[in-house]
Amino acid sequence: MIAIWDKAATTDNFVTNMIEDRKIIVTNTTVNVGHKLLLGFVGTEPPPPILRWLASRPLGGFTLFRYRNVENPCQVRQLTTTLQQAAQAAGYPPLLIGADQEGGQLNALGPALTAFPGNMALGAVADPDLAFRVGLALGRECAALGVNVNYAPSCDVNSNPQNPVIGVRSFGEKPQLVGELAAAMAQGIQAAGVISAAKHFPGHGDTVSDSHHGIPVVVHDEKRLWDVELRPFRAAIAAGAKIVMTSHVGLPALHNGRVLPATLSPTIIQGLLRQKLAFQGVIVSDAMDMAAIHQGAGLADDVLRAVQAGVDMLLMTDDPTAQDTAYHALINGLETGAINRAEVNDSIQRILALKQWLAAQTQPELTVIGCEEHRRLAQEVANRSVTLVRDAAGLLPLRIPADGRIALILPTFQNLTPADTSASEKMTLGTALRRYHPCVDEYVIPQQPDESTISTFRERAGQYDLVIVGTIAASRQTEQAALVNVLLDTVVPLITVALRTPYDLAAYPRARTHICTYSIQEPAMRALAAALWGEIPFQGKLPVRIPD
Repeated sequence: MIAIWDKAATTDNFVTNMIEDRKIIVTNTTVNVGHKLLLGFVGTEPPPPILRWLASRPLGGFTLFRYRNVENPCQVRQLTTTLQQAAQAAGYPPLLIGADQEGGQLNALGPALTAFPGNMALGAVADPDLAFRVGLALGRECAALGVNVNYAPSCDVNSNPQNPVIGVRSFGEKPQLVGELAAAMAQGIQAAGVISAAKHFPGHGDTVSDSHHGIPVVVHDEKRLWDVELRPFRAAIAAGAKIVMTSHVGLPALHNGRVLPATLSPTIIQGLLRQKLAFQGVIVSDAMDMAAIHQGAGLADDVLRAVQAGVDMLLMTDDPTAQDTAYHALINGLETGAINRAEVNDSIQRILALKQWLAAQTQPELTVIGCEEHRRLAQEVANRSVTLVRDAAGLLPLRIPADGRIALILPTFQNLTPADTSASEKMTLGTALRRYHPCVDEYVIPQQPDESTISTFRERAGQYDLVIVGTIAASRQTEQAALVNVLLDTVVPLITVALRTPYDLAAYPRARTHICTYSIQEPAMRALAAALWGEIPFQGKLPVRIPD
């Protein structure tokens, strides 16, 4: 075990005092305003501009992304070590280094890490102890890589089946259950010495659009927010989550009909989060490069508005121009009085308190990455979560003769939103099924199959004794539903599997045998195959209602 930050190696008296006495007054607020920024960059090594920044001014830290910064665990650990050493050499405290290592459809740190099925699978199990153990494993693997902030858990209550960006990232639609599991996961992450960031405040679950592309609107008033959206955040805060991440959703009922991103709203940040929920930790914005926030020349204004609203740290894009815009907007805001110097001082103190906590943590070895203990835990989640919604056809457990033939039809895996790493997942269901039956023909088709493809499978289905069709977001991608409905018109026994959100059944309600896995990852596929043949029972319970 090695220390994440060697305090003894730091000679700068200011930094030493800053770490040892969190009450110290930051005498030069303008110089230290860089602590309020979390930057991104492109590359598996720190680019020269990033190293120059670290050598010349304080910085809050960085966010790492799967497709920009990650090759393998050794490389990521070396990357984070290099970043921390650069900050330490300049006399600065540890950097916050964050990532979206949620599990399920969003694994920011690469395929070598354990493939946990994700939050909605945990919701189908409804066991806080299991959520704690998953959080602990997620935290240990993050820590081994030098990632000391996990942007998890999602506290969003997914009450809208048409939500395009949350879905299986939520534990479900019941506020109490979401709160219990979010609190347990946050405690698990932090028990591993990694900071947990509860998101996306005040709740992104009841939206029909994605803040990457615009401002999603939540139409509810404050009473409804307290009853539903805010309950999981209250639980996570009570459990000790050290960061809350804001969303860019608009709540017109709280702003006299005005659609204002929550990140820019004093009513939401100061009024709800600081005062009414009494959150004392660090508030981090969601990514400031989303379309819900002004870009270009307007970014400087929104940076100031976010800080004026009470946001402590801004999660920035990897665009150096945008980074400079944000940094100089903060400096200009201090010099002109647009942002309050005392409030920024208090904000930096909160950030330094986090860094002080991190300085006391230790870093596990890389051997925890994908270790046997964690793989067994991922398989336990998958086995306990796989859910049989209905079997009116009486097909289960499967009793296919040895010379029988099975057709498996799957849509291609692709990223449905920028907050998605599904395209990197391998297809393993065919292999899992062949453990139980040798004659499985696997077909991979587009997520939006054309009429010719649908017609081909209508004719081909008659060659098989059983057809298994997996769907992904079929409730929104109607072509997948069209294929299933055509196959339902044949006489061939059919099993439908919702591989992501459970809502797909609403798009083909005549399906008589329907299963939900909540995940496309290998543990979920193994669990599905085992349950189909009766090797394990179907134990999961739907954590959301399927419309109609």
